[in-house]
Amino acid sequence: MAAPGITAPVNIAFAQYCEAIFELAEDDFDVIQARIAERLGVSRPAVSEMMRRLEHEGFVAVRVDRKIVLTDAGRSLAERTVRRHRLAERMLTDLLGLSWAEAHLEAARWEGVISPTVEAAIDRVLGGPTTCPHGNPIPGSDYAAPNTVSLSEVLVGAKFQVVRIPEELEFTAGLLHFLESAAVTPGNTGLVTASSPDGTLTLEMDGRHVGIGAFAAERIMVMLDA
Repeated sequence: MAAPGITAPVNIAFAQYCEAIFELAEDDFDVIQARIAERLGVSRPAVSEMMRRLEHEGFVAVRVDRKIVLTDAGRSLAERTVRRHRLAERMLTDLLGLSWAEAHLEAARWEGVISPTVEAAIDRVLGGPTTCPHGNPIPGSDYAAPNTVSLSEVLVGAKFQVVRIPEELEFTAGLLHFLESAAVTPGNTGLVTASSPDGTLTLEMDGRHVGIGAFAAERIMVMLDA
């Protein structure tokens, strides 16, 4: 069943842009053209042209402060695209054994070709997952947000459980591979053993010590282990 306000087939580029806008907003960014360009790796003039097209088609609205928001139709398209991307990531890691980084790249190719029938089948086979492998919520699932803080807020000597690696870090070159190899993955528990003045944290994960820079520590979401 097509999302409300969307006729099929949908322009793949429209879906990619709406997905990027949705994910930037999900990570609490003010969505402006420069951030969309950076996220998608395209030029600002290309983004400007696409915003005109998306606004004309009723998928986005540009506010007077130049911030970009999704309309109801744009959000519906974005949620459908994000849902299929995150279900594909879950299938690629859980069933096919791909790494985080591989699954993220492959899912970007799959999201535009998964039909509603296949989407429902993936969801059924996986048992109705509520998050992608990185802990980000799957739209349309029964996800309930836990109480979390950023890893940077955890004091030395405190234990934590990793909950979520936000989309911004998924797009940081090499970081997914590093975090996966260091066992900084949702569900794993760790201990902050040291903190540097520059914000770098030293963690003990699975009996190993690993350093996490301030950029990542401020964005990784965890639950404090009581």
